[in-house]
Parts: sequence; C-alpha cells; structure tokens
Amino acid sequence: MNREIYTITEINKYIKEIFARDVILNNLWLTGEISNFHHHSSGHMYFTLKDDDSAISAVMFRGNNRNLGFEIEDGMKVIAHGYISIYEVRGTYQFYVEEMEPAGIGALYLAYEQLKEKLEKEGLFAVEHKKAIPLLPKKIGIVTSPTGAAIRDILSVIRRRFPNIYVLIVPSLVQGEDAAPQIVRGIDYLNRRGDIDLIIVSRGGGSIEDLWPFNEEIVARAVFNSKVPVISGIGHETDFTITDFAADLRAPTPSAAAELAISSRLELEKQLDNLEIRLLNGIRNKLEYYRKIVESLAEKRAFTKPEELLSEKSQRIDELARNLEWNMEKRLGSLKESFKIISGKLESLSPLKTLARGYSITGCQGAIIKSIEDVNPGDLIRTIVHDGEIKSRVLEKASKKIDY
Repeated sequence: MNREIYTITEINKYIKEIFARDVILNNLWLTGEISNFHHHSSGHMYFTLKDDDSAISAVMFRGNNRNLGFEIEDGMKVIAHGYISIYEVRGTYQFYVEEMEPAGIGALYLAYEQLKEKLEKEGLFAVEHKKAIPLLPKKIGIVTSPTGAAIRDILSVIRRRFPNIYVLIVPSLVQGEDAAPQIVRGIDYLNRRGDIDLIIVSRGGGSIEDLWPFNEEIVARAVFNSKVPVISGIGHETDFTITDFAADLRAPTPSAAAELAISSRLELEKQLDNLEIRLLNGIRNKLEYYRKIVESLAEKRAFTKPEELLSEKSQRIDELARNLEWNMEKRLGSLKESFKIISGKLESLSPLKTLARGYSITGCQGAIIKSIEDVNPGDLIRTIVHDGEIKSRVLEKASKKIDY
C-alpha cells in the first residue's frame, strides 16, 4: 500500500491555498463583539470577535488600523471587513481585518465622542484656560479657504463694521485628509509672526465628513496651545466641532466670528460719546461740590470777622502769660523754701560749727593728725580753731590720755 506523507508546513500551506481560493472567505464582512483586545507595541491589534455561540481570532495590522477614527475597546460591537486565512506557524485560522466600523453608531461620531472626552479630561476645554478676546485688534489672522464662502462672509462683516482693520489670510484646505496639517501650520505661522492680535479659524457648513479636519486632535491642540486668542467659526449654528471647544471663543457661523472679533465702529463712537457726556457731567458735579464747600467756608466767622478771631487769640495769650507768671512765682517760692531747709542742714553739719564749740583740727605736712604715730618730736604742726590757726612744734608724744 502506497502512502504519501506530508509535513505539517505542507498541509498548512495547502489549507491556506484552499482558503485563498474561496470567494466568500476572501471578501468577508463579520459582525461581533470585541474581546481579549491587545494593541501590540508593533502597532498590530490582536483580539477575538464573538457572538453568543462562537468566537474567531482576529488581527488587524498596523497599516490597516493606523487610520481608524475611533479607539477599540473590549465589549465594543463592530462590523469588520477582511479575509480568513491560516496562520501557518500554529496551524490555526484567523480573521485578517482590513477595515472596521462600530456597529449601530457611525465611526466618525464615535471618534468624535472619544476624542472630546479625552481632551476634556486633559483640561483643553476648561474655562480658566480661555484667553481674553481683544476689544479692537489691530491685525487679525484668518485660517480658511481663500475661495470659500466663509472668507467672503468674514470680509464683508469686517468692511461693514470697521473697514481699516488689517486682515491677513492664511490659505488652507478645510476638508480632506490634508486639511488638518495645513490648518495647524497656519495657526503656528500666525503665532510666530508676533504682530497678530487675534486668529479666526473658519469654514462654511457641511457634513460631518466635510467638517472632520476640525475634529482632528492636532488641530484642537494647535488651537489650545496658541498664544494668540482664537475664535472658531465653523459650519452652521448647530455644528459643534472639537476645535469649537478648544477655542477661546466659539462663534456659530463665520459671519458671527467676524462680528465677535470686530466691534462696530458706530457702536464704539456711541460708547465714546456716552463716556464724554459722563465725564463732563462728572466734572460739573465735582466743580459744584467744591463751589458749595468754598461758599460754606466763606460764610464762617473766621473769614467774615477775622478781627474777632485775632482778639480771642490775643486774650488767650494774655491768660496763658498770667498763668505762666503765677506758676513761675509759686515754683520759685517753693524752691527757695527747699533751699533754706537744705542750707540749714548743711550748716549744722559744717566743721566750722564744730570749731565754734571749742574744738580744733591739727595737721602735719598737709594731713590731719589722727594718731600719735602721725607725728614725731620736732615736727612743725598746724592747729585750726574757729577764729584762726596756731603753729607749734612737737616736744614729745606719749601714748596715754591727757587731762586738760
């Protein structure tokens, strides 16, 4: 019996060729729920598609998933297009996804909601980050299509409201795949110039696909990071894009964006007239207030009869002078009495008083003799009494009491 033996690789290739020749398996739309999703560092996506009863392994390579407009999550129901083939290394078949969209909801709408939620969490839409719009910008930069209806509407409003405002138009695509990068470059260019006070990013109405460049993350971040205030005027009043949320001010239409950017010249003139009237009234009221103060002061006695004020002051001076004189006499009398008391005390303690009572002071060579040891026989001594002095010489000295 003849047997033909195959290797595993050969049989897997054979089965792969069978799958490749099958019309259905090579152009297949599947719907199911995502599970076991894994986005590999290589960029490829691996997951399982399942329904209530079955499951199939699936892969979406980086080249196919790089343009997905939404983020894949476990539990998401999708519709996927691709083909089924054999993964020869393991001998398993899997679904190779080439394109995918959410089931039951548009892919663009889902991408819009996901990006909006992401940027909102980062704070790109927060009110505290909004920059103030200048009252009357000198130069306005407009990023839009130079041939669209939006730029015609904007220029018409500007010419009507304030014709001498300087406007710089930065041409850009406003729909299609190349639009978002061009819009970003336009915003960056206007920021680098250094002479632009306000930026308007605008385009006319359209479908969600037409407006999609203004829902791109790079455009939203360029608007948020702009150092120059940005007004968005995109689509119609009911159209809301991610750029609208990131802008410092959202206008419902391009025309409204121009109106918000430029104050009416007539309105400014009217405001200036009102301010002039208020200023003149304020000056008149202030002058009247000070006139009444001057009149009130002029009626005071100090101005009507100044001599009375002087006489009162003169009388007060005389009164103070008398008080000063009396206080000085009283003080001097008190000091004289104190002086007499102190002088009496000093006089009672004076050595002269002691001498007058019969005492004397004897000294030798300028020092008072307090002991017999202070002198020697033959020394010249000096004795002071109350009415003069006596000079004598020591004949002898004895250490005993002498009776007089």
